Amino acid sequence: MGKVAGGLAAAVLLTACGTAGTPVVPPRTTPTTPPPASAPATAAPVQALEEAYERVIAEVLPSIVQINTKVGLGSGVVYDAEGHVITNAHVVGEATVMNVTFATGGSPRKARLVKTFAAGDLAVIKVDDAQGLQPARWGDSAKLRVGQLVLAMGNPLGLSGSVTEGIVSALGRTVTEPESPGSTGATIAGAIQTSASINPGNSGGALVDLSGRVIGIPTLAASDPTVGGAAPGIGFAIPSNIALDIAAQIIEHGKVINSHRAALGIRGNTIIGADGQPTGVGVGVVEKSSAAARAGLREGDVIIAIGGRSTSTMAELTEALTTHRPGDTVPLKVVRPDGKTDTVTVTLGELSGE
Repeated sequence: MGKVAGGLAAAVLLTACGTAGTPVVPPRTTPTTPPPASAPATAAPVQALEEAYERVIAEVLPSIVQINTKVGLGSGVVYDAEGHVITNAHVVGEATVMNVTFATGGSPRKARLVKTFAAGDLAVIKVDDAQGLQPARWGDSAKLRVGQLVLAMGNPLGLSGSVTEGIVSALGRTVTEPESPGSTGATIAGAIQTSASINPGNSGGALVDLSGRVIGIPTLAASDPTVGGAAPGIGFAIPSNIALDIAAQIIEHGKVINSHRAALGIRGNTIIGADGQPTGVGVGVVEKSSAAARAGLREGDVIIAIGGRSTSTMAELTEALTTHRPGDTVPLKVVRPDGKTDTVTVTLGELSGE
């Protein structure tokens, strides 16, 4: 009714605008031929984007390898012409020898482990026969922007040379891998969140910008606890700057000599309370000459907070430590074996590269 009434009101107004007593006759119009249909305005940008994808894929795929061990497979990125390849520690697992195949084809080549850095879920392997290897071009992950288009390249489910596309969804995430026989339980600080699909086998591959530069190492996908499966469109990658720093140390020194990460110097586990909920981190071992030892921590203590941040689980304690640097002085709240709560000051050490 409202639309009809409005239309009537408009007709009345139009009629009122004519000469009194003279009906208003609309002017005659000459039919015109509609202009010829033209290509949609979006065709050119879409074609340019497709061409950019094709160019990047053709450039980068020769630098992506599939890594096969006796217990599984994953991906890797060629680091240099000497045969070094960067991958995830959980891809390598406990293997010291593995086979490497290339997206561009050819027979498998034998590779050997150089070193793993389990705490950061990174590893370097070296291909025995480095002939023809094409090192990837690396980008500066510090310059990434949320919304930037990216491609994930790897070997999901063993499908060699697969590519998915998405955007940089967020930056600076801290994520902890669940501990399992196939996972190191590593905590990754400053991770790149992406909507590009990351599936089993993508781990250790490349997250690439549209300039053809590797800006991250896809490592894990989020899971949805409500369904017990993967959460679509939520994956995480280790920033290229971190991966390059760790790889360079491993290649030059045979190990990581500067992790840039703070450490407390304990081995512990999550304590579950009478209500079935986590209540803190039980200290099982205090390493000699560690930050914890200097602060007076003892076996049997339960850490419930660090730097004012609650630590109900071992994962929460590890994540809290990633927000600090070696040498930082922070308060540590603990429950002693006799039930008393105490606060001590600890000067954090450095996480070992071993």
